[in-house]
Amino acid sequence: MGLQKLFKDVVIIGAGAAGMMCAIEAGKRGRRVLLMDHARKIGEKIRISGGGHCNFTNRYVKPENYISSNPDFCRSALARYTPQDFIALIKKHGIRYHEKKLGQLFCDGSSQQIIDLLKIECDSAGVDWQMPSKVQKIAYLATQNEQDHVDRKFSITTETSCIETDSLVVATGGLSIPQIGASAFGYKIAEQFGIPVISLRPALVGLIFADGDFAEFKNISGMSIDAEVSCDCASFRENILFTHRGLSGPAILQISSYWRPGRTLHVNLLPDQDLQQSFSEFRKLSTTLPNFLACYLPKRFVKIWCSKFFPDMLISSRSLSEYRDRELQCIIEKLHKWSIIPIGTVGYKKAEVTAGGIDTCELSSKTMECKRVPGLYFIGEVVDVTGHLGGYNFHWAWSSGYAAGQFV
Repeated sequence: MGLQKLFKDVVIIGAGAAGMMCAIEAGKRGRRVLLMDHARKIGEKIRISGGGHCNFTNRYVKPENYISSNPDFCRSALARYTPQDFIALIKKHGIRYHEKKLGQLFCDGSSQQIIDLLKIECDSAGVDWQMPSKVQKIAYLATQNEQDHVDRKFSITTETSCIETDSLVVATGGLSIPQIGASAFGYKIAEQFGIPVISLRPALVGLIFADGDFAEFKNISGMSIDAEVSCDCASFRENILFTHRGLSGPAILQISSYWRPGRTLHVNLLPDQDLQQSFSEFRKLSTTLPNFLACYLPKRFVKIWCSKFFPDMLISSRSLSEYRDRELQCIIEKLHKWSIIPIGTVGYKKAEVTAGGIDTCELSSKTMECKRVPGLYFIGEVVDVTGHLGGYNFHWAWSSGYAAGQFV
């Protein structure tokens, strides 16, 4: 039996957040859209996000919340599809939501509500589906018509069909969370067409440390501390979480997107405290260093931290008044700037997103179309635009999908 021949105006590979948004917008314009994916279920990354409640956007989205080798690239798409636009879509479908913190918006119910919303909108826009469907070959056809113009089309071959289309949209995501189907397919398409890819790395991910630097802290795995974490010029103030292998938690996930191998993290364990003043006040009392620090930090952490960094000066019965100024200054500096060097991340299996991706210098910021391959578009996580933690990456999916959907 031969392959089924199909003709579509738009073919979108990847039925995730960006792909479905693009399909909705293209379908609204009357375009014949086919949305395909190698997975059996749509929107798996949506389903597992936000602890099952989907942090679908952030009230305070701005270009500064994104990392890219071309920082201005995201401005156009973000300006044309705002958090208020997606909130309006949420309200249209009667989905209740709440703000957790720092502008992060979550469904009151489950993430499935967002997936259902997108499916309903796709169906309403006349989008056709082909799932599961594995792309075996993509060809670029250029023929000269009677008017001496060059017609450009793509031919996509799957195990069951051969599809010709004017516009091909790649919305295949990154390498993060391979257990739900993530793959390098989008980057392979870029390679086929000679489009550069900015080096890839796990982002929004936990960091691991050498045993010699961190072995003592394994006993407090699961403990969380409010801290400020810095790397080079980036700095984030949220919780850090101790794990069996190193550090995680919101502040660490955020800084991981900026960290590179060999670089040092600086952790301010008491960002709100003027320790110089606090020490001056407590030295008048007959309190010990561990008891003083336990006023601000968990006792178990204090015991390990003091034993690791100040074993020589730590005598349980020694009062703060007995410490020399130089000793206290050393303690203050360590508390405000604990310097540690990770040896790596926990990898793509645990990373929320993939940093790097399709070089944005190759794309139109208005349409997401490749400059050198007319009709080929890249959107969402596969592009070199990575958001901070807190709904920003989903909003990039909505806005980049919307942008492409207006032109495909």
